[in-house]
Amino acid sequence: MSAKLKRQNVIKEILATKVVSTHEDLIELLKKEHIYVTQATLSRDFAEMGVIRTIVGNTPKYLLNPEESGRKISKLISFEIISVEHNEALIVVRTLAGRAQGVAHYIDRLNVPEILGTVGGDDTVLVIPNSTKNLPKVVELIKEMMTDKL
Repeated sequence: MSAKLKRQNVIKEILATKVVSTHEDLIELLKKEHIYVTQATLSRDFAEMGVIRTIVGNTPKYLLNPEESGRKISKLISFEIISVEHNEALIVVRTLAGRAQGVAHYIDRLNVPEILGTVGGDDTVLVIPNSTKNLPKVVELIKEMMTDKL
């Protein structure tokens, strides 16, 4: 895992579990995790991750903007999916090496009722539709993901 990805994952975890009101607060929390960043790097991370500052109660707080981060993730997913194949019951999604689990997680988080779940390997995702009659709809949804139409 790259240092940037590790740092951004730690930032996500911190923002999900703690109230962070300033860049300085987050920089200090990252130091406790042995991650050292400048304010400029943190600003770039926030922009990439879709972090916004809002008021919760009377306290300012940084949090992930699900709409913004979702758009950025869907754009990445469109590059990671190589192909979609299916038989009468199951769908197989081929991805770039090492990206299947991320794609599977993204598909699961769409919370589409026609998808029971996914299993992600290294470069292959098994998508299980809730019914064989919904298989074409799920295949079309995944093909739309490949072109970033979501």
